[in-house]
Amino acid sequence: MSRATPFLLATDPATPFPPAEAALRQPDGLLAIGGDLAPERLLNAYAGGIFPWFSDGQPVLWWSPDPRMVFRTGGVRLSSRFRRGLRQSPWRIRADTAFDAVVSACACVPRPGQDGTWITSGMQQAYGRLHRLGHAHSVEVFDEADTLVGGIYGVAIGRMFFGESMFSGRSGGSKVALAALAGFLHERGWPLIDAQVENPHLLSLGAEHWPRLAFLAEVRRRVLEPGLEGHWNEAFGERPARALA
Repeated sequence: MSRATPFLLATDPATPFPPAEAALRQPDGLLAIGGDLAPERLLNAYAGGIFPWFSDGQPVLWWSPDPRMVFRTGGVRLSSRFRRGLRQSPWRIRADTAFDAVVSACACVPRPGQDGTWITSGMQQAYGRLHRLGHAHSVEVFDEADTLVGGIYGVAIGRMFFGESMFSGRSGGSKVALAALAGFLHERGWPLIDAQVENPHLLSLGAEHWPRLAFLAEVRRRVLEPGLEGHWNEAFGERPARALA
């Protein structure tokens, strides 16, 4: 099912989204325009397999592309060479101890082929609110001087994690954060991490193309399952990066 134009959202954050199956084919996955980034609206979006993605000066744009990039939590790949390097690594990994710093770093890191950032100040504030409410989480990588060198953040609903962005302040920092997040979720029976849209780096780490219908069916089941409430710092603890080797 597809329309010629995207839906215009109502101002009430509680207004349901249209079904993600109605997203446009061109541009791929554009479903709706407008609304805001209130916590209720964001959670409704993610639970329906939809995410916001827009730049400064644009209205809020809501997407559900086909296919979708997805990681199986037991399927993140680190190369043998990278794992060998981790065996002597002094890095430590934590969760939900530096959320705002991770989001800010993701917004500031230059990315090939990208002019500016889609993580606007409004986006940073919105995900900060979700974090304080216990719905958005970060996994952070620190070096021996306790400097943040990598991280990933996203939104959790039920037993589904929706990855938003990751960064490396030092080479390999984002890989360590992703692998640590995947391992933590896999231990608890969470099967998937949404990676949204394709890029070569994600594919090299084991991300898969899923047809949108298959992705949506899985999401709609997993968001209803019991998850992990509140902040994750205690449940995650502090882990050595070398354990990923």
